[in-house]
Amino acid sequence: MIIHLYQVIILAISFVMIYQGIRRFLEGKSSQTFYKLAIRIIVWGSMSFIAIFPNFTITLANIVGLQGNMTAVVLSGFLLTFFMIFKLLSAIERLEQDISELTRKESLKEIKDK
Repeated sequence: MIIHLYQVIILAISFVMIYQGIRRFLEGKSSQTFYKLAIRIIVWGSMSFIAIFPNFTITLANIVGLQGNMTAVVLSGFLLTFFMIFKLLSAIERLEQDISELTRKESLKEIKDK
């Protein structure tokens, strides 16, 4: 079995993303719920599985009815898409938390001033 560069890159990124999710969950950060952790493990674990066993996509493509092996292209596209989605969701959640905290502080300040 020949290991390609894209497989190593995908495995490394998947490992980092799963590690970050587990670390955030264990630290008790509010932005990492169990549901998000499970989704993260499923998505990045699937990416790792496909990177390790690229012929699985050919079998899956035959079952679905698609032709050709576009493993690297499809896998790279999914990887980039999921990476962007996770980063955007994290940024949105941080902004929501910051807005909530700021709103609470302003409300408490207004109450104290009255």
